Amino acid sequence: MADMFEARLTKPGVFVTGTDTEVGKTVVACAIAALLRESGRRVGVCKPMASGCRVVAGELVSDDAVALAEHAGCVLPPEVVNPIRYEAPLAPAAAAPGSPDWATLAAALRTIDAQHDRMIVEGIGGLLVPIDATDPKLTVLDLIRAIGYPVIVVTRAGLGTLNHTAMTVRLLRDAGCAVAGLVINHLTDGGGAGGGDESIGSNRHWLEAMNDATVLAEVAHDATAPGAPVAAAKAALSTVHWPDVLAESSALRRDASGLS
Repeated sequence: MADMFEARLTKPGVFVTGTDTEVGKTVVACAIAALLRESGRRVGVCKPMASGCRVVAGELVSDDAVALAEHAGCVLPPEVVNPIRYEAPLAPAAAAPGSPDWATLAAALRTIDAQHDRMIVEGIGGLLVPIDATDPKLTVLDLIRAIGYPVIVVTRAGLGTLNHTAMTVRLLRDAGCAVAGLVINHLTDGGGAGGGDESIGSNRHWLEAMNDATVLAEVAHDATAPGAPVAAAKAALSTVHWPDVLAESSALRRDASGLS
């Protein structure tokens, strides 16, 4: 992918991925963007690819990308924040024939990078989601490697998270990607205690021990309350000094061949 994709990013940033789809990547990315904005940074955000987009006035719109831009205070056009969009709620490779426009994506990232101090990039689905119909083996992991940012992994709180998180972290590290930390996203049942899942009490310890990675925050929120997810994530993540995390993370960036 490096020979097709040259973004040449210069600003500190992180890539937010998850162990699965619908795990809370956008909630966490929005919260980090909002906290950085409140600290006085000019925050650029990018959702390189989005599927399941709505058609509004003849244009495809990703609600996730809109939320990211709003929380970051990023006023760039939607086609820059989210350059590759699909209407079908499928993996990008299945949503449309042909290859994504890598040049357009790289140009969007360069534009965002040039106009902001920090960058938050949010992925689509998990690491092995295919992203190119002409190359079924090309996945989100390859996109992360090409962009070169360290990765924050959003994971579930309950049973199964140890396996899914360990596989995600191992794939990232085997690919040469730095892991900046984990965020546990715990959807409650309107304020309940997780539906009696006994694993929740010990999973944080084991996630750190198994993966040699820091759990930056554990977010609990009622998914049914308007605005509650991002507000809860901001509260949980506010204990982290994000300018430092991004500055430290930039020092961890691997020397990706497509970036400088």
